[in-house]
Order: sequence, then structure tokens, then C-alpha cells
Amino acid sequence: MNDTLLTFLPLVLIFVVFYFLLIRPQQKKMKEHKEMISKVKRGDKILTAGGIYCKVSRVIDETQVEVEITNGVKILISKPTITDVISSTDSSNS
Repeated sequence: MNDTLLTFLPLVLIFVVFYFLLIRPQQKKMKEHKEMISKVKRGDKILTAGGIYCKVSRVIDETQVEVEITNGVKILISKPTITDVISSTDSSNS
């Protein structure tokens, strides 16, 4: 009984280390990203996963956003492809 416990102890310790060093920080990062893209609104300047800097012209729904790449050029993108919000509009700029 005691030998089997000692055999599995290193595996359990490795799993605990992996959880705190890899799994937990990744879950936290995913949660922060999901929160960031849920707060995207019209006028925000964003960076997409493709490396395109653009401005949000309208939020269509929880999965799509219409963005303006340059004057008059608008495209639809998927919200999860937003990697960063460069500058956010606030109520004082409206």
C-alpha cells in the first residue's frame, strides 16, 4: 500500500506543478481576453490576430464586429480574432 502511494506521488506532484504554472495562468488569460472583447464598442481602435489595426464602426452581435480599415473600407471580423484594444472610447469623447 505504502509503495503504491510513493510510486504515484511524483506524478501527482508533476500534475500540481503543471496546473499552477501552465493551466491556471492560461485560464486566467482566456478569461481576461473574453472580458476584453465583450467590452469592445463603436469607436475603439483594435488590433486583429492578422496584424490589422482598425477602428470599430459597429458591433453586430456577440460574435461579429464591423471595422473600418481606412476611410470608407469596412469589413466584418469575428470578435475572437481581436487580440488587443489599442485605445478605447470613453463617455467624454462622445
